[in-house]
Amino acid sequence: MKFILGKKLKMSQIFDKQGNVIPVTEIQAGPAVVVQVKNEKKDGYQAVQIGYGEKKKLTKALRGHMDKLGNFRWLREFKVPARLASQSEAGRQSSKFKVGDKITVDVFKLGDKAQITGISKGKGFQGVVKRWGFRGKSATHGTKHAARTPGSIGTTGMRKVLKGKKMPGRMGRDTITVKNLKIVEIDKENNILKVRGAVPGIPGGLLKIISD
Repeated sequence: MKFILGKKLKMSQIFDKQGNVIPVTEIQAGPAVVVQVKNEKKDGYQAVQIGYGEKKKLTKALRGHMDKLGNFRWLREFKVPARLASQSEAGRQSSKFKVGDKITVDVFKLGDKAQITGISKGKGFQGVVKRWGFRGKSATHGTKHAARTPGSIGTTGMRKVLKGKKMPGRMGRDTITVKNLKIVEIDKENNILKVRGAVPGIPGGLLKIISD
């Protein structure tokens, strides 16, 4: 299992050997640092916590937790499968990752299929036409100031709105995961990954990148 944290840069395009255009998203991936290693005996599960980015001011608790490893802006945790755990002489499971280890784009190779998670763009409070794709009402036959209204929202018998009803509300800012994005280019000097297709979020937004 390979994983890293990154920052979305922009969308671009590259060309393959046949001259076909490939739409790509450029990601500033790492370097990330292992901040904490969790094990089954102490924490109940196997995981690795890594830090990425830089922040000027940290709370005293976070400074102690990072223990001079860096002033990281983001801390994220990745569950590590059993095959990445080694059995010690004492019979304890200890992860192959160690606190202070650096994770860079070197862990990936061309052709890897990545699963990328990010937070989608926020679009504010929206009506049902934009949020859910409702048709709205006709513009004729006496319709006035109601072209984009949702219509009836409940039943007469129960006299209530059923849970899950599609209504106006806040749109976007959801955690979105896109799978099977192919890594088509790796710039090891600048720690940049180029993946085929689009990934969620705004430029500068945090991304979690996982590959088998």
